[in-house]
Amino acid sequence: MMNFDGKVLLVDDEVHIRKFVGLVLKKFCRPTILEAGDGIQALAVFAQEKPDLVLLDVNMPNMDGLQTLERLLQTAPDANVVMLTSLANRQTIEECVRLGALGYIRKDTPKDELGAQLESIMQDCLGEDPLPAPGQLQP
Repeated sequence: MMNFDGKVLLVDDEVHIRKFVGLVLKKFCRPTILEAGDGIQALAVFAQEKPDLVLLDVNMPNMDGLQTLERLLQTAPDANVVMLTSLANRQTIEECVRLGALGYIRKDTPKDELGAQLESIMQDCLGEDPLPAPGQLQP
């Protein structure tokens, strides 16, 4: 289990997707899960909570994932954002990466594989053990 116990913002207009991804995350780390149902909510939650990682749906009402990604990175250029998508439209994915997303994850990925992808992404962008385990002293 990773020692990560920071904040992860799950942005998706479908509640069951947020719950599913949150449960998968909790299998290998102890994050504080923040949720938003659209891009407008996501920007507000991000501004208030400053999460360590944002998992952002591409297709949402009000403000889609691309617009949200752009606005988010304008205000926080070092934000760690990974796109969630049900359609692996190459053009959309390339646009997300061009705008500054770290990558993408397909929502229809099997649970175990999804967990492995999330863990790998978190280790890459947050470092293997970004926070000391409870009870450990910091150097």
